[in-house]
Amino acid sequence: MWTSPHAVQVARVVRHRTSLATKKRSRETVYLVTDLTSRQASPVRLAFLVRSRWGIENKLHFVRDVTFGEDASKVRTGRGPENMATLRSFAIGELRAAGYTNIAAALREVSYAAFTRPLELLGIG
Repeated sequence: MWTSPHAVQVARVVRHRTSLATKKRSRETVYLVTDLTSRQASPVRLAFLVRSRWGIENKLHFVRDVTFGEDASKVRTGRGPENMATLRSFAIGELRAAGYTNIAAALREVSYAAFTRPLELLGIG
């Protein structure tokens, strides 16, 4: 049996999905291990944390992959992948802070004045 010195709770999460294309339903069971006690994280709190993880996935990782083509990146050595992910996340954060909700459209708009607009967004141009 697997054990961890920091594991305090284990939870089973059952996800149900329906494919929009095929209308086929599927079920996936995953387990989460946490160092949070039941007082720190009730079942309701754990469910919230699991759901909020998908919010991060949709707002950041999905945008980094689709808009910036992160999965197709050729940067693969040393700290390069981490540095590029940080720069992409920084760009997304700055564009959202400037009021953009569609990052792809924001990048197109910013690229029209590529030598001045990004600096203006950062307050240094």
